[in-house]
Amino acid sequence: MRLICLAMVVAPMMAQADEVSWRFAWNGNGGYAVRGGMSYETTAIDGPLVTGSDVSCFFIEGTRNGETIGQWGLALLNEETWWRLYFDPVAEAFLVEGMGVDMPQAWNMDGFGTSCGAGGFGFNIGSAAQDICIDEQLIVESQVDPYTPLSAVRDDGLAFPSYACEGPSLLSRLELD
Repeated sequence: MRLICLAMVVAPMMAQADEVSWRFAWNGNGGYAVRGGMSYETTAIDGPLVTGSDVSCFFIEGTRNGETIGQWGLALLNEETWWRLYFDPVAEAFLVEGMGVDMPQAWNMDGFGTSCGAGGFGFNIGSAAQDICIDEQLIVESQVDPYTPLSAVRDDGLAFPSYACEGPSLLSRLELD
């Protein structure tokens, strides 16, 4: 009987233990900053890196000098969205330029910085810089060196906004490797 009771307590905890969450913050130039978070099931990862197709919740919120300038999340992903993500959970960092993946981060933004949508917001890391897009415009003033590390902190208690979690079908312009 004790074994059954123990199993009833442990089984739900084990099921929840597979979902992990991370939070991160990026500081650009010109007073621009991005904070966000993501989650994924560890059992869904097939290899050393977490990719965009592995992530079940993701969001970014941008500010300039502390004032909100935009936000984006997986619930807003559609056929017009650029979505590419590479994360190394052992290093606790997103891949940056020069780590073997061309444009390793494209979060609602292409490499030209003009595809975040009318009124939209996006972030990317490419060969020229790490930067943001607002209302289909590259914000050159936000740019930092493409080799700048972008780390994350494990936070399984992270609260996700309503626009962060994926819907039933994800579409993207970029093929995930």
